[in-house]
Amino acid sequence: MATRFGSRKNARVAPRRFVILGDTQIAGRACAALTELGHSLDHALRPSQDELRAALSTPVDGVIVLFHDDPTAMRYVLAVEHLRPGVPIWVALFDRTASVELDNVVVNLTTSSPAEVALPSLLAGVLGRTGEIAVCPPSAAGLPEPTALANRNGWVEIEAFQLPPGLRRAGFLGKVRGQLRPWNGSSAILLSGLAGLIAILIVDTLLLILRLDVPPLTALQEAVAVLATVGPSPHAEEHPEYQVFAIAAMLAAIILLAVFTAGLVDHLLTGRHIGLFGRRVMPRSGHVIVVGMGQVGLRLCEALKDAGVAVAGVERNPEGRNLSIARNKDIPVYLGDGSSRRTLDRLGVGRAIALAAVASDELDNIAVAITARALAPGVKVELRAGDHDAIAETASLFTVGSVVDVNALTVSAVAAWCAGTPVRVLADADDEVVAVAADETILRFGKPRGGECSHVSGRSEPRSTPD
Repeated sequence: MATRFGSRKNARVAPRRFVILGDTQIAGRACAALTELGHSLDHALRPSQDELRAALSTPVDGVIVLFHDDPTAMRYVLAVEHLRPGVPIWVALFDRTASVELDNVVVNLTTSSPAEVALPSLLAGVLGRTGEIAVCPPSAAGLPEPTALANRNGWVEIEAFQLPPGLRRAGFLGKVRGQLRPWNGSSAILLSGLAGLIAILIVDTLLLILRLDVPPLTALQEAVAVLATVGPSPHAEEHPEYQVFAIAAMLAAIILLAVFTAGLVDHLLTGRHIGLFGRRVMPRSGHVIVVGMGQVGLRLCEALKDAGVAVAGVERNPEGRNLSIARNKDIPVYLGDGSSRRTLDRLGVGRAIALAAVASDELDNIAVAITARALAPGVKVELRAGDHDAIAETASLFTVGSVVDVNALTVSAVAAWCAGTPVRVLADADDEVVAVAADETILRFGKPRGGECSHVSGRSEPRSTPD
């Protein structure tokens, strides 16, 4: 189907009263945007039980819960349901298992997250073709799968999405090339020691078979004895040249075994976020590099992997809470600074199909994008943005890549819910947000502008959460 861009849908609606809970940047921006649309807002940052009860003492049309961490958000959702059973609630939750369980307990609950809202736009940036502004993953409820939103000469179309030809094959070959390939110093030490030990075993076995006429199985057994520094073959006394080789091999085996052990211990103690073989190896080519393994980065990696695209993550914080999730999902994650030339060189940015800088710090994302452009001018770069002025200033100076305003998309999802028009898919289209409503009507919203409300921008120390 094809639908022409309609008139703006962000005209003022009938005033309604909402309560916003949250001290995040998105909460402040949502408060400012909803106030601009004519709604009445009561914004509480981290209210105590008594403060929350007071905020809900008068009739409200809905409660919006926007916190960075899921446990805090869930506690407030349960507190609201206890104080005002049945009141409509919109909550940002990353953990999909927690979302399902919360849906079973709380009625009139709508769950989403910035990661889910921004995912179609991010996928379009790294996988899409010209004109495509959103690639809808299988989780896009009710839409044909796979699908995309495309801006074709002033028309927005819902169309079937096909992964660019050869992308899966390129990623598969990149993973094959990554098998048993070192990606840092400890892996190089481990593989060097292992290769040396195997070489001694093979050479010793062949010498015993070809020069000493020892049966193959016996030759292998005696070669293992040399490798274990137990001693050379009983036949060695008749062959002085083999005795010399056996002595040198045993001395080399002592050194190589120590090298191998040191590399193995370091590999085990560093968390094993990248495998040396198997499904969690670092791809050498045909992959997408995702810098920042927060909620947005992890969700993007999952969607790319589900689509059959090779992916490599980068995380600066070795204690990042999503690292264990990535390891369980066989997503290789390099621990390092994504804006470093050395890091991007090791990740093969010149052989990658795209790079997505989606860390929470927008200045870091700019640095990553500039470094990637310097090392690989032809690589596609996707940049996560929010409210920082440096994004617009940098983009006005030179092209650093396509930009997705995650905060604006999340605020648009909240605004659509408040207006009684829930949407299935949102897409960042420069100065606008394009949405697909439940009936597949394509709507156009003006992108929310401006910063945080006065509640968040002038806040003091956060108060305690409810008991």
